[in-house]
Parts: sequence; structure tokens; C-alpha cells
Amino acid sequence: MNTITRFVTVVSLASLFPLSALAADSKGTVEVVHWWTSGGEAAAVKVLKDLVAKDGFTWKDGAVAGGAGSAAMTVLKTRVVSGNPPGAAQIKGPDLQEWGALDLLSPLDEVAEANGWDDLLSKTVIDTMQYDGHYVAVPVNIHRVNWLWINPKVFEKAGIDKAPTTLEELYAAGDKLKAAGFVPLAHGGQPWQDSTVFEALVLGIMGADGYHKAFIENDEATLTSPQMTEVFTALKKLASYMDDNRAGRDWNLATAQVIDGKAGMQIMGDWAKSEWTAAGKVAGEDYQCVPMPGTAGSYTYNIDSIAMFKLKNKGDIAAQHALARIALEPEFQYVFNQNKGSIPVRSDLDMSKFDSCAQASMKDFREADQNGQLEPSMAHSMATNLAVQGAIFDVVTNFMSEKNADPSKVGAQLYAAIKSAQ
Repeated sequence: MNTITRFVTVVSLASLFPLSALAADSKGTVEVVHWWTSGGEAAAVKVLKDLVAKDGFTWKDGAVAGGAGSAAMTVLKTRVVSGNPPGAAQIKGPDLQEWGALDLLSPLDEVAEANGWDDLLSKTVIDTMQYDGHYVAVPVNIHRVNWLWINPKVFEKAGIDKAPTTLEELYAAGDKLKAAGFVPLAHGGQPWQDSTVFEALVLGIMGADGYHKAFIENDEATLTSPQMTEVFTALKKLASYMDDNRAGRDWNLATAQVIDGKAGMQIMGDWAKSEWTAAGKVAGEDYQCVPMPGTAGSYTYNIDSIAMFKLKNKGDIAAQHALARIALEPEFQYVFNQNKGSIPVRSDLDMSKFDSCAQASMKDFREADQNGQLEPSMAHSMATNLAVQGAIFDVVTNFMSEKNADPSKVGAQLYAAIKSAQ
């Protein structure tokens, strides 16, 4: 039984929606639970909030910081069980299927048909947003996860003349940065950040096929293979370039180390760009974005999406539909993604309005989609459910925390943890 079902299956649907919980402003209110809380993310979500208000509806903010969404999901489950669901929530990937199976999500087919979503979205995005053939969420963006962010001025000071394209070049850059007194690799010691680095290494060392077998198929031979030992060996090496005070550090504070010139690099999805943008920095000049060494041609994606919960108040339902419509309109797609660091989910927008990193991301997304090199991010809830993801997080973070951990033994531990969570 999946984690969401375990949490809410004991609650009857009749108890989920008492009239007291459905009372709302007659103009229509949509309360949105989300975890867009960093400086750049807050600026991005304000765009959506303002457009909803411009349409005559009320946005009630339910932001929950921390844990790459895990804290927000805990709040969401608690609210549903207590009979007080929000009108909308940031829900992603396989979790949409789990919530849909519980018959708690409101179909958005009417909005999708009226606004031509089938013609605007790629098949990958459509399949992710639907449950049982019906739209149950609206996608707002596409993030690339396998990015390496570089401060070129720090590189220059350390005597590094080009961005690394292989792991050996990454190690060499790390050695020069350390010798020059910089933190080579900025990082926050949180499980999801540890696994962001881990999955990038899986993609770079094992390729898209190996990545798919490991995280989508949970194939035993792949998870316990010599290549997986190579991945954990590389992870231990990369950890040696991270500072010792990283435990508990939020991702945006790690990004700030690179922006401020204290660190040379960061392995992080393109939401990191929102912090560079908020700091007034220019892509291609003040910072560089390159595929994680070894992953050029492949693309791990994270699609942010908003799902609507079943409500009875007509005004609130109208507010939900307005939110879903606005989220895919060009005005929002341009401004939101320029602030968020991501790329538009629509296929028809003018990418010349975006910076060089976003243009490269869109180009690589389309090519990877055509070439079978497009893979959902495990670390960001796109590849598996929360139980399996949590099991992987535990193994990876424990490995990174234990200096004497043996890379050759972790693959078997990883497979056992995944099987026990399924």
C-alpha cells in the first residue's frame, strides 16, 4: 500500500468535506499549498498570485518551507485527514496518481479542452498530468535537474580555464579550487540534495538506460552492479570537495556561496538560477550553467504542477478553474519561468525572451525527448513514490555521512531498502 493511501484510507470521503470546511468567500477563493519559498521562488509565485487576483479571485497562500516539498506534503495529508483540504496543492509525478486513485482530485478536462492543452504540451507532460485519462493537474514549468553551476570569476582566480565536461575534469577543478582557498562544491547536507548529486552521477556513469533501470524499474542487477559501486565511489570523491559545515544547509544558501564567490560550483536543478536572477546576475557572464559532467545529451526533469481538490462551493471551483487556465497562459508562462529559473511547459513560446541557460535547457529537453534520453528525477518526486524515494534518500545520506562506508556494499543496501519500501 502506498504512503498516501496509508495516510488517508481510514478516513471516509464523507468526512473529508464537511460544510464548515467548504465555507468560502462568495467571490471565489483558492488556497494553494506549495513550497515555493526561497527569494527567487517567492518572486515567481507572486506572479501567479497577482494574475489570479487580477481575474477577480482571492489567492490564500499556504506556503510551507523545507525539505523539497516533504514538509508541505505532511501538512497536506494532515489537512485532508482532518477534513480541511486546500483548494489546490503543488503535487508532482507519481503522487498525482496516488491522490487520483483516492478520488480526491477534481478533473480539469473542461479547462484543458477549452484552452487546447493537448496541442500545447508534450506527451511526456500530458502523461504526467493525467490520471485514468483525465487531467488532474496543471503543469507550470519544466526544471532540468542535472545542471552544474559555475562562478567563472572564482574559476579564473583558481586558474581553471574551462568548465568541466567529464568527472576527471570536475575532480581536477575541485583540486585547484581547494588549493586556492575556495569551497570547490557548494552543497547543503539535506537528503534530497544528497540524492540530487547521487542521481546526477547515476545518469553520468550509467547512462539514461541504467538510470531508468535503477530508478524506474528498480532492477536488482543494475542497483547491485559494479557500475553502481563506481557511482558511490564518485559520490565519496565529490563529498570530499564539500565543506564540513554543510549539514542542514538549505539549497539557496549553498547557491549564495557560489554567487558570493566563496565557492566555485554547485550541482543543482535550474531553480538555482532564480537566486542568481534575484541577485541581479546575468547568465553567461556572471555565471555558467553546463550539464553535469558525463550527462550531456541526457536530461533529468522535474515538472512543477498544481492539482485541485474536490470542492462544492461554486465560487471556489471557479477560482480553481481560473488558476488552472492562468497557469498555462503565455503571460504567466513567460514571467513565472523567467523568475523561477525553469523553462515554459508550453511548446509554442518565443525562447528568445529567455536567457542563454533557459534556451539551452529547452533545446536539450526537446532533443532528449526525441532521442530517448529524457528521464524523470528520482530526487524530485518524478520517478517513484515517496516511500521508495525515502528509502533511497536514507541509504545515500547515510553513505555520505559515514566516512568509512564501503562503496562496494551500498548497492545491495540500496536494493534491499527499495524492496522493503515497495
